Amino acid sequence: MASNRLTKALVGVLTAATLGIGTFAGATAASAASAPQAPARTVGVRAVNNLGLTTAEAQSVQCYVRDAGYNPGAIDGQLGTNSWKAWQSFLNDLGYNAGTVDGAVGPNTIRALQRFLTDLGYDTGGIDGIAGSKTRAAWKAFAQLGWC
Repeated sequence: MASNRLTKALVGVLTAATLGIGTFAGATAASAASAPQAPARTVGVRAVNNLGLTTAEAQSVQCYVRDAGYNPGAIDGQLGTNSWKAWQSFLNDLGYNAGTVDGAVGPNTIRALQRFLTDLGYDTGGIDGIAGSKTRAAWKAFAQLGWC
């Protein structure tokens, strides 16, 4: 029973570390430190950041960027690395300065998305690089226009 809890805690910690989100609830630093470390290549978690969009809404923004000439990969409603690389390239080409095209949704990507949405007339609450409630609401409203 204890080894089962330790295994679950280790999987949670490895998943959290892969996604960059901190320690999994219920996992202690001691259990993580004493647990054997799995090789990084065996952890196959795909980081997805839909910024509050449903699967259908995420598909919509994938269709939008695809139809603009950028390849988001599969239109699957999961905004992963390929989708965000497509959006970063799109935003950079429009002069919104999303920064490095790496598929990571950092402050530069958020600022560029905020500039894009603001120019379309949405209220993002400012251009601050933080995906707060107004930015997420603006992104959702844009996605709900049904681009597929």
